Amino acid sequence: MTLQADRGGSGGDLLVLLHGLGATRHVWEKMLASAAARWNGRWLAPDLRGHGESARAMSYGLGLHASDVAELVLASGVFRTVVVAGHSMGGVIALALASGWFGIAPARCFGLGIKVAWSADELARLNEMAAAQPRSFATKDEAVARYLKASGLAGLIAADSPAAEAGVLTDDAGWHLAADPATASVGAPPMRALLAAAACPVHLARGANDRMVTLDQLRAYDVNAADLAGIGHNAMVEKPDVVWDWIEGHCA
Repeated sequence: MTLQADRGGSGGDLLVLLHGLGATRHVWEKMLASAAARWNGRWLAPDLRGHGESARAMSYGLGLHASDVAELVLASGVFRTVVVAGHSMGGVIALALASGWFGIAPARCFGLGIKVAWSADELARLNEMAAAQPRSFATKDEAVARYLKASGLAGLIAADSPAAEAGVLTDDAGWHLAADPATASVGAPPMRALLAAAACPVHLARGANDRMVTLDQLRAYDVNAADLAGIGHNAMVEKPDVVWDWIEGHCA
């Protein structure tokens, strides 16, 4: 599947940025505003399948997401190194790409805010989300408000910003979230299998105020997992420079 993406920069190295479940590529905008100063190379930020401007699909398996991203990278040129960083579900996709099984061989992989522990009730709610019919709203403002709440971005980006409006679409039924509810069918991440298959260094981190994952949970998979001080789940939106510092600290 061809993904819609933003791209920029120049040089032989590529940084791929993958958003989380229900979000869009625009969650990286605050980080990318300083990309010229913080990343010596090119960058690529796609909408994953079923999200934002990328097409919906019959299936949203982890391997399909990884294959989509690898296809996009391969179509974007030849690079000296590829670094993949993902947030939440995007971090899980980054881990899948770290295996090298999808046609690209990342030099490093960064997973930010990955929820690694899931209860039976949480998985049941995820399945309910995946099976739900898209909810329609009478106005764009209502749809944007729901998108911001569902994605955890309320209070972090302005409701009238392009980044907020990218999370909703309109059709004959009214306004609705851009993300296909079925994307929630991706399920809980198989962390041990993914890390066992990784063919490059993997780095995990969380915002220290993230309620979705604890540092101890992450350190069960990466003993050097980092706590990013003063940040919640959407760390790259709240304090992009702190996330840049984390990435640069491992890529120097």
